[in-house]
Amino acid sequence: MASMRMVWPVVALALGAAASSLRAEPFAYVPNEGTGTVSVIDTASDEVVGAIPVGGKPRGIAVSPDGKTLFVSEQKGNRLAIVDLATRKLAGQVDLGESPEGLGMSPDGRWVVAAVEVSNSVQFVDTGRGKPEFSVRTAGKNPEHAVFSPDGRWLFVSAEDADTVDVVDVAARTQVGSVKVGERPRGIAFTPDGRKAYVACELADKVYAVDVASRTVKAIIPAGKRANGIAMAPDGSRVFVSNGGEASVMAIDTGKDEVVGTVPVGQRPWNMAVTPDGAKLYVAAGRSHAVTVVDARRLARLKDVKVGELPWGVTIR
Repeated sequence: MASMRMVWPVVALALGAAASSLRAEPFAYVPNEGTGTVSVIDTASDEVVGAIPVGGKPRGIAVSPDGKTLFVSEQKGNRLAIVDLATRKLAGQVDLGESPEGLGMSPDGRWVVAAVEVSNSVQFVDTGRGKPEFSVRTAGKNPEHAVFSPDGRWLFVSAEDADTVDVVDVAARTQVGSVKVGERPRGIAFTPDGRKAYVACELADKVYAVDVASRTVKAIIPAGKRANGIAMAPDGSRVFVSNGGEASVMAIDTGKDEVVGTVPVGQRPWNMAVTPDGAKLYVAAGRSHAVTVVDARRLARLKDVKVGELPWGVTIR
């Protein structure tokens, strides 16, 4: 891996009315690969209310649990961009290694983790100190997403070119296993109780339901063409999968592991997020340069919100 370098300027946070007026909850944050920005959508009005310049090619995105800091993996610069959400300005950056992809945020907010493709590793960044703490080599080639279990004990990493999900023991700081899934695994989501994880496999056109305790596949659910992104409903009753080749999103009943509905969305749907109340799903539609807003309960398309070019994902806080 490339040597680590950290830049962490001291930023004075504006605590007056001007800064606080920027805060409302929740916002949807959308990294746009083609324009080097993060669009900010007010989820109450479903209107874009700002754009944060981060430069390069932003991809993975995560927000600290306290809602104060946004983290963005920037692939061209091989860096983690750190944004102060009180001011919506860049506060620092950290070198990650070549070609960082998806980001995962630990439940306690201590770690933000980047899947780094070229080094086949996951890089743990200490959010309090704003610097890399350690990295873990993964057995699978070309890691795409890194997602923490709800208790923070495990990190599941999708290895695109190995057809596996690698399992990292966070406390031990090492990989302790892997789960064989379908071709080209991408998005991952855990049920809130941490018992199951769902993995979208793009070339298999399937979703794999994994029992976390035994690290075995318990169900294989047919999806649409090029299944990609995964998002879990807050109550765990449904998991959503985006079908990149069909411009649609499917809802899977997690109790039965069966598809219960499909809704059309924008072109090349990718990564997604659900509002904390479970009411709406936000889908990054890369080739439409938009985010499709879906009624998550009725599975109805509500609106397409124009953002920057080639949106890659969404996080909501």
